[in-house]
Amino acid sequence: MPSGRQADFEHLRGQYPYFEYKSFEVIHEKKGLRFSYVFDLSGQITFKPSVLFRRHPLFEMPEQETLDNLAFHIGMIELISYWKAACSPLMLIRPHSLSESQLQFWKDLYWNGLGEFFHLNGIKTTIEDFVNIEAHFGDPINRLKANTNEDRIMVPVGGGKDSAVSLELLSSTGHEVIPFVLNPNPAINRTIQASGIDTNLTMVVDRSIDPILLELNAKGFLNGHTPFSALLAFITSTAALLTHTRHIALSNESSANEATIPGTHINHQYSKSLHFERAFREYLSEYISPEINYFSLLRPLNELQIAWLFSRMPQYHSAFRSCNAGSKTDSWCGQCPKCLFTYTILSPFLSRNELMRIFGKDLFADAGLRPQLESLAGLTPEKPFECVGTIDEVQAALEYINKRNHNQNQGLPKLLETSIKPLQSLDAHLHGFDNHHFLNAHFETLLRNSLND
Repeated sequence: MPSGRQADFEHLRGQYPYFEYKSFEVIHEKKGLRFSYVFDLSGQITFKPSVLFRRHPLFEMPEQETLDNLAFHIGMIELISYWKAACSPLMLIRPHSLSESQLQFWKDLYWNGLGEFFHLNGIKTTIEDFVNIEAHFGDPINRLKANTNEDRIMVPVGGGKDSAVSLELLSSTGHEVIPFVLNPNPAINRTIQASGIDTNLTMVVDRSIDPILLELNAKGFLNGHTPFSALLAFITSTAALLTHTRHIALSNESSANEATIPGTHINHQYSKSLHFERAFREYLSEYISPEINYFSLLRPLNELQIAWLFSRMPQYHSAFRSCNAGSKTDSWCGQCPKCLFTYTILSPFLSRNELMRIFGKDLFADAGLRPQLESLAGLTPEKPFECVGTIDEVQAALEYINKRNHNQNQGLPKLLETSIKPLQSLDAHLHGFDNHHFLNAHFETLLRNSLND
């Protein structure tokens, strides 16, 4: 439920009337290329985050104008994590000027990407009023000229099942696949190793958060979800240009388009949605480089299809993790909605013993998870604010499991004693193919063939 921080929102906006993107710097270091930033909160607090692109075998240093364009744009999305601490009503962009269409892109991205943040903090505002962006101080940014390798594909790997499926499908095509990692962890490293791709080809980026922001959070400044996948989009585009890579293949599915709160624009996965993908592709082509093909390989698929494909890739089953709560300990917490969703969506395709080997226990035997299941299945006003599938996908999986248990004369786990009628059956979901995507003919054929194998 919303926490009701409207008064804090208004007080902080009064105390910190402007937020300034003051500058960025491109620093050549022995270990790689660092972009560092200076953000200023009304002359009272200064933030200095940075992003380091580690050296790579395909690394080629472009000219300064290219680096300035790339660094500036990463700063534009990085700044939202710091702006949200006080939600200053005025945002000043000093390094470069932006056109009206650029300003509209950024305001739309900030607004939609912060939908969850405003909702969970109980903040009432509008797209017109939440911030005014002024960006007329510096020179305009120029679109880049770049040469990219058509056979080279960069695949962001997060350690979950979706990116594992993309890695496996693409690595079998003969393309040169470059795994991309932002702040690596054990699950990510295991997933890349399981793919058989040369780990030396992994493009690694280290993002550091200014500890002052964490101090402000502890003091009661505003905090909450930001559009992380939008940050990933700009960082991977930079990595692609540094390695002359033509394609960036995301692993976002059609299910990510569903609002977390039905009937609203509030979507925890906004920056994984088709709406963002379309807007970003247009912005990328117009203001950064048309040589980068940013798309989601799995966009035509739903979560059930991805789970089915993943179930046929046992080499990844002990490697992957999708639990945010257990990310620091490289484990499945077994209590959160993300764990339960992943368990549910895999259950039609893996045996109970196989699931228990992955998760360490039978989540369906835990009656304490009923509130999470009801939220996933649409029996509450909101879905969990997690990267989970659609309500109908969860319902279809549950209906299938219930029927299977009944046909096998098995007792029903306590958690599944819920009567649910999905709009589509599991079989219907497995035979779908969403035509709203940006795959070229080659990648579309690859994906369709994977479903027919």
